[in-house]
Amino acid sequence: MRPTIARLTAVALAALAVPAAAGTAAADIAQPKVVSANPVNNTPHVLDGTVRAITVVGNWVVVGGNFDEVREAGSGKKTLKRHNLFAYDMRNGKISTAFVPKVNGTVHALQPGSGDWIYAAGTFTSVNGVKTGTVTALKISTNKVHGGFKPNVNYRVNTMVVRGSRLYIGGSFTKAGGKTRTALARVDRLTGVADAGFNFTVTDPRAGDLKVYRMAVDPTDTRMVINGTFTRVNGQRRVQIAMINLGKGTAKLSTWATERYATPCNLAAFDTYMRGMDFSPDGKYFVVVTTGGPYGQSQLCDSAARWESTRTGSGQKPTWVNWTGGDTLLSTSVTGSAVYVGGHQRWLNNPYGHDSAGPGAVSRPGIAAIDPKTGKALAWNPTRTLGHGVETLVAHPKGLLVGSDTDQLGHEYHGRLGMFPAG
Repeated sequence: MRPTIARLTAVALAALAVPAAAGTAAADIAQPKVVSANPVNNTPHVLDGTVRAITVVGNWVVVGGNFDEVREAGSGKKTLKRHNLFAYDMRNGKISTAFVPKVNGTVHALQPGSGDWIYAAGTFTSVNGVKTGTVTALKISTNKVHGGFKPNVNYRVNTMVVRGSRLYIGGSFTKAGGKTRTALARVDRLTGVADAGFNFTVTDPRAGDLKVYRMAVDPTDTRMVINGTFTRVNGQRRVQIAMINLGKGTAKLSTWATERYATPCNLAAFDTYMRGMDFSPDGKYFVVVTTGGPYGQSQLCDSAARWESTRTGSGQKPTWVNWTGGDTLLSTSVTGSAVYVGGHQRWLNNPYGHDSAGPGAVSRPGIAAIDPKTGKALAWNPTRTLGHGVETLVAHPKGLLVGSDTDQLGHEYHGRLGMFPAG
């Protein structure tokens, strides 16, 4: 007898309900050593646009962004059409022929689900002709949209994190999970229903539209950090960055606050100069990277900064800062042995530079590693062509995945996608 539609839906929902063990988020990955500077040879090439998001479930690497053409590594390979999302086997670089979703907009964020489910978010509104809003769940093996997961997010999502049964999202939306939620929400990762225990008022953008640009959640789901254009959260002054205490009960705004991101940093050009963030694998600290211009040590523009997670109260200051001297950092991944940063920077250790190499500067074009303890650049220096920069860095037990808008990585051709193997 054929199973009923209801039973099929229940089975699919149960698959999503299992904690995400097969796929792990970047903050969960500890690496004992710095990765190799020689990229693996089998990653596929993305031939146009930009890779903006990567996640891993099992052996599948799922890649999102804005692009239309991909090709496997090696000579004589055919160009394949893929609309903003595709998957390949990490073991051999083979692109999936079963997972061919048609996504009608940019994918800005990806997170792992259970088995071969993944979550995707961005500016799209439909996948495979199915109306999804800007957050959806997809199954790699069948190319199907999950019909039972209905967060119904009404506008752009920039950032997303899965922790257990919870899915956190940030962006420019005003509705999520059937509730009014402005720029920040937590939904049930099984159903998409908004969590009543997570409801924050994010307001007063410093410039432009109100948005949460990036978020990071520690591995134990006890703290999160958000950044964006806002200057107040729950009526309290929190300029471009805020910490939230999570735990099992109602989430609450932390007393943690800093004024170090309250300075302008080229207000005319950037509604927010905040960019990537990531917690350390032990959750004891997090790193923030920025854009903004060459303003020296008085401001945290164009810098990477370490912040301690357990501190409370106002007036917080970073443990260390590494300035580029005027070039943007877009993304970061913290592995314990290194703080990886990517952007279109030319240098690190450059607090005295002004679009130039000042005293003590070291050349680190486009991608680099920083010592988590000292805040100084490590010797690792694979290089890459700059372009706009590295949009995503994702740590994995087998290495470090890199997504960007250029095609030279580690002195080799790697179209917008590459991976440095674990050392």
